[in-house]
Amino acid sequence: MTGNRFHLGIDVGGTFTDAVLICEETGRIDTAKVPSTPADPSIGFMAAVARALEAGAVDPGAISHLVHGTTVATNSLIEGKTPKTAFVTTEGFGDMLEIARQVRPSLYDVHFEKLRPLVPRDLCFEVPERLDAAGNVLKALDEGAVQEIAAALRAHEVRSVAVCLLHGYANPVHEERVAEVLREEDPELLISLSSSVCPEFREYFRASTCVINACIVPVVARYLAGIEEGLGRAGLEAELLVMQSNGGVLTAEQAASKPVFMVESGPAAGVVSANFIAGRLGHADLISFDMGGTTAKAGLVLDGRPRVTKEYEVGAQAQPGQGMTRAAGYPIRTPVIDLVEVGAGGGSLAWVDAGGGLRVGPRSAGADPGPICYGRGGTEPTITDANLVLGRLNPEYFLGGEMPLDVEAAAAGIRERCAEPLGLDPIEAANGIIEIANATMINALRLVTVRRGNDPRELTMVAFGGAGPLHANRLCMEMQIPTLVVPPSPGTASALGLLVTDLRHEFSRTRVMAADDADVAGGGLTARIRELFEAMEEEGRRTLRREGVAAADMEFRRGIEMRYAGQSSEVAVTLPGEAAGDGAGGGLDAPALADAVRRFHAEHERAYGHGYPEEPVELVNFTVTAIGRIARPRLPRIGSNGKGVADAQRGTRQVFFSDAGGFVETAIYDRARLSAGHLVAGPAIIEEVDSTTLLHAGYRAEVDEFGNLLVSPGGAP
Repeated sequence: MTGNRFHLGIDVGGTFTDAVLICEETGRIDTAKVPSTPADPSIGFMAAVARALEAGAVDPGAISHLVHGTTVATNSLIEGKTPKTAFVTTEGFGDMLEIARQVRPSLYDVHFEKLRPLVPRDLCFEVPERLDAAGNVLKALDEGAVQEIAAALRAHEVRSVAVCLLHGYANPVHEERVAEVLREEDPELLISLSSSVCPEFREYFRASTCVINACIVPVVARYLAGIEEGLGRAGLEAELLVMQSNGGVLTAEQAASKPVFMVESGPAAGVVSANFIAGRLGHADLISFDMGGTTAKAGLVLDGRPRVTKEYEVGAQAQPGQGMTRAAGYPIRTPVIDLVEVGAGGGSLAWVDAGGGLRVGPRSAGADPGPICYGRGGTEPTITDANLVLGRLNPEYFLGGEMPLDVEAAAAGIRERCAEPLGLDPIEAANGIIEIANATMINALRLVTVRRGNDPRELTMVAFGGAGPLHANRLCMEMQIPTLVVPPSPGTASALGLLVTDLRHEFSRTRVMAADDADVAGGGLTARIRELFEAMEEEGRRTLRREGVAAADMEFRRGIEMRYAGQSSEVAVTLPGEAAGDGAGGGLDAPALADAVRRFHAEHERAYGHGYPEEPVELVNFTVTAIGRIARPRLPRIGSNGKGVADAQRGTRQVFFSDAGGFVETAIYDRARLSAGHLVAGPAIIEEVDSTTLLHAGYRAEVDEFGNLLVSPGGAP
């Protein structure tokens, strides 16, 4: 393989760290999976790198493209492991983080307690200054007060600070001067400006986004620096890219300065991977279903593009979702792929609550100690233990036989912790665990489809993650999803997503305008909007140039977030046409703006079930996505091996199916021996190194030219 170049993707999950290595010239794929190391994720990262290079017999210097997906930013917030951070705001607004929002995630929950602000009140500082909503200076910045704040920061040994001044989105002049004065007093201070991180209106959301960025900047910068140092020692010279929450990647340098854009780094890669896999099969509308060791995640792709939202919260059980107010976590106003995430991964714990009810999740056994069957000290039963007891997992072939599983220990744990307290047989308890987990995941699928105004019967599901294919067929049955796609090596599919996306940077500006402004006909309004777009595109062009992207590989997508006059939330509309890297692109005239407003009405009706075309519309936020195209590796097709499907059968074993009411003698297939055109009829189990696919009776799986399993209703051929 000497002389070939390779792309390497590393995805650090809660339980396992996955690696995918792709040869640029041949498309050959090698994968690796190692246990994650929560105490220091970089250890698992480097172990996965070493394992992937060993699997592909590849020299480190042959890696030309390296992308990383990580949850280190999110974990630091959830675990409260962020360094001391300060907050600077306009005089009179120092209580902003304490007040937050006057809403509750559960109206009648008298025990609900808001999360503590990430910055304590004694580290929230006020500075005399004032801008109006148009960005005009009403009161000059008191620089002496800023110098006093700098002295207080030194006294408190603060290393990172968030600056969010009133109406800073309209004019950054005061925020930028605050940063200059603070740096003059302390050049090593890490400063996050809301006008740079999130230049949009709504003070609390902008402040929260900026504070989160400030809290995790030291953590992420240190983590990425350690990763780059380890890669250098290992001889990997390729520039490190990092997955963003919006489905694109950015350089490690950019990620270190604006880590708030990567809080959902790993999960976003899964949706990108599902879109890539389904796109090759001609499916543009799909559900991405990713079930790993800690959580299960469902995402939606329409017209070949993942749905993106700015309604996201971190630090609680809150989930993203258009029109879904949670108010249980810290809000972030950056683009995030629209995911619904539930605590139903393979390692999710099963337990009996005080009322005598069987519960599953959201707590997880994680990578350490893991499920009982791993034999690493786990004592509480998990979904993986239940699947093992029900015969769905091969105890001798987990991770290709690298990690034998202890069936007796799993059964004993389920008996002691779940079956006996409930007066059930261990098999009944194990099946109950699976049924509860499936119900939780079905609810997540409904949230991402029906609650978004989409019919799941018109969608395709792409299932991946180590545990996803084990549950996906049953979920499709319940949701009446007609086609299920299980890609090759589903346990590492998220890592593949890291290698099939582009550099992406998001820019936004708030300017509230009436869409029916009398100035539209004269072109004045559209001219002002064009100026906004062109300014953001130029900023994106400069950023992409610094990253070495040629003009021919640049692309810019424009969007407007609109609302009916009097509403408090917006609906995003993407404008047709894409500007090229040289600045040439579709202009915005009155007919184009009118068309965008018509599409806003249609999108509002689709999402919420009602629209009001006769009502006045406001244009609120203007967005530009700057994309730097990265060459995607060519993935291989598989042919027929000339053998029948029976050659791939390993034998049979007893597997429990709830729809059959008990154990059924089930055919077991080796996926590595299946080839294009093979048909497998359920009930059946298809095993591979990193995952297991469960096929129910009345369904069959066809192997396509890319090695995907296409599961659909139908019996034996």
